Amino acid sequence: MEIEQIQTYLNSSDSQQRLKGLTELRHYDSAVAVPLLMTLLADPEFLVRSFVAMGLGNKRSPESFEALEKLLKDDRDHNVRAEAANALSKYGEMAIPHLVEAFRLDESWLVRRSILAPLMEMSHPEALYQICDYGLGGDDETVREAAIDGLGTLSGTSKQTEALKQLLGLVNSESWRVRSRVALALRKFDDPQAQAALSYLKKDEDHRVVGAALEGVF
Repeated sequence: MEIEQIQTYLNSSDSQQRLKGLTELRHYDSAVAVPLLMTLLADPEFLVRSFVAMGLGNKRSPESFEALEKLLKDDRDHNVRAEAANALSKYGEMAIPHLVEAFRLDESWLVRRSILAPLMEMSHPEALYQICDYGLGGDDETVREAAIDGLGTLSGTSKQTEALKQLLGLVNSESWRVRSRVALALRKFDDPQAQAALSYLKKDEDHRVVGAALEGVF
């Protein structure tokens, strides 16, 4: 699609047309796409702003990074902030301090999960341990479970000792879901304490926890 037609779509009062224009920008390089993406940073529709964040993650530039950082901190919709977090993670190491700070300040479960997932794929154990620690201290059960999963991936890293200590402290959690996640995480540690905790969880009163400790599934 010609750039003039894309601009027409982006200026439309119909949000579906604006979304179509944003989608077409994938065919253009950052020099062309980024300035046009940034014209819709304050669009009234959260879905449009989410598409903008996605586009800025794919069309990386210093201006894109700065815009995503602002969306992550300031956008009023947690869906947009979550998409901004995911897009920002594509910038790699330079994004990590911003993602950690956003995880600390943003209580949205969706934003926090969107930060945890990519950090679990990166080789930055200190940052991952930090956000897992924040996540365990929060109230959302899904974030706590994801944080436990994150701690499990720290086996064999510089934060293995601290991660294992956190997991061992959750062995007697009142929640069967937490105990099950802990069992799955502990299976990744080749450590006498981890093995002892797994032996304990194999005798848990809940069969789902026992299954996780024995087979790694529940």
